[in-house]
Amino acid sequence: MKHITVSLDKRGVSCVAKLLDDVAPRTCAAVWDALPLSAPVFHGKYARNEIYTLVPAFAADPGRENTTVTPIPGDLCWFSFDSDDLGNPAYGYENTTGTGTTGAIVDLAVFYGRNNLLINGDQGWVPGNVFGAITENLDEFAAACQDLWMGGARGETLSFSRL
Repeated sequence: MKHITVSLDKRGVSCVAKLLDDVAPRTCAAVWDALPLSAPVFHGKYARNEIYTLVPAFAADPGRENTTVTPIPGDLCWFSFDSDDLGNPAYGYENTTGTGTTGAIVDLAVFYGRNNLLINGDQGWVPGNVFGAITENLDEFAAACQDLWMGGARGETLSFSRL
C-alpha cells in the first residue's frame, strides 16, 4: 500500500493519506509517478469543505474511476479540466486559468469536512476520482483548512509527496 503526505506548507501542517490503488489504479499511478507536486492552494467556493491546487496536466487523463459527487472528510480527488473551463473571471483566479497555462489542467483536491456536493453553477455536476483517503492527522489538517477559508489562501501552497 502506498502512502503520501499532504501539506499546507506555510501553515506547517501535514497529514498522511493512503492511495486507493484497488479502486482507482490509473489515477493513483498518475499521481504517484508525478510526485512531488506543489502549487498555490485555493479554497472551494461551491463544494464547501474543500481545498485544492491546479497544476498543468502531468499525465494522461485517467478517465473516470471511483467517482463521487459527494466526497467525505479525508477524500483526495482528481479532476481534469481544460483551461477554458476555468477561464471565467467569476472563479476569481488572478489569471485566466489559475495555473498560468493553457490546455489541460489537473485539480487535486482535499475534502476536510462533511456535506460536500460537487456541483458548479456553470458546469453542473463535477464528478471527481477518489484516489486517496487521509489516515492520519485529519483533525489538525481540517483546522488548518478552516483557517485557510477564514484567514486567506494567498501565499500558501498545497503539496503532495511520497511518504
